[in-house]
Amino acid sequence: MTEPTPGIHHVTCIASDPQENIDFWVETLGLRLVKRSINQDDDGTYHFFFADAEGTPGTSMTFFPWEDISQGKVGSGQVSRTAFRVPEGSLDYWEDRFDDYGVEYDDRIERFGETVLPFRDPDGLPIELVAVELPDDDPTVPWTEFVPESAAIRGFHSVTLWLADPEQTEDLLETMGFERVGTESSPGDTPGDERTRFAAEGPVGKYVDVLPTIEGGRQGHGTVHHVAFQTPTDDHQMEMRDAVRSLGLRPTQQIDRHWFRSVYFREFGGVLFELATSGPGYTSDEPLSELGERLVLPGSFGDRRDEIESQLTSVTVPRAEQADADD
Repeated sequence: MTEPTPGIHHVTCIASDPQENIDFWVETLGLRLVKRSINQDDDGTYHFFFADAEGTPGTSMTFFPWEDISQGKVGSGQVSRTAFRVPEGSLDYWEDRFDDYGVEYDDRIERFGETVLPFRDPDGLPIELVAVELPDDDPTVPWTEFVPESAAIRGFHSVTLWLADPEQTEDLLETMGFERVGTESSPGDTPGDERTRFAAEGPVGKYVDVLPTIEGGRQGHGTVHHVAFQTPTDDHQMEMRDAVRSLGLRPTQQIDRHWFRSVYFREFGGVLFELATSGPGYTSDEPLSELGERLVLPGSFGDRRDEIESQLTSVTVPRAEQADADD
């Protein structure tokens, strides 16, 4: 038997303006920029990692700011929604904050007994906050520079997959260790069909929801590039890779991404999945206190720092003291 995945490791999305992206995810949403780097497959593009205070697995929302591509559209074969956990009772705070910052949000909805607040980032990326009761031993560490601990985002809750024919993907999720936990009608979703929920065993990013739809989409600004699932060790990852291959899919060889090691494959509906190890982690090349402060160029990219930096737009990270002074 393959050791089951604990849940989501990170979600990577496509943005447009890099400064606008940093401002929103750091100042408006209160996440910490834990790594400022480059897309290792396109070194003229930033790769930003936003997470909790320590970059705990299951908390990283990452972005490629590709400024020159077009606006995307969410459709079949994509992650249609990314949801984050927030403490129970904090949604009033978030609605007030969104009003103050001019964030577009929708009415709250109830889903599987939880209250969900849908909204969008500046590129139109669909996001949700889900109010949950956090356990005493929750592994996430809130970042509180802009948002108080009582409301701070505490890692992923779930992703929603839009799929033309979900059956094979549902079998894949079960192979990966997710358990089917229920189905219900899905208010607030464009397809309007029934949502099926699968749960992993870990405390963070444990849910994947599946919705059938044939609605067409295209990748671009405001869409998810891929979703990564935790395979904490190399052995675990290789076991999962073998299990995925046994279903007829074609995972890559392991690729060293410096802060974790990765295997990629497209699942049956077309969503790009990644398997990611827990280590070495974001503090492998920077002290915890300095995460995100400088551009990190892993491996041989460091030999080309001047060339790479000359291709990148200059950005600054918001600071709470500066924001207070501007007010």
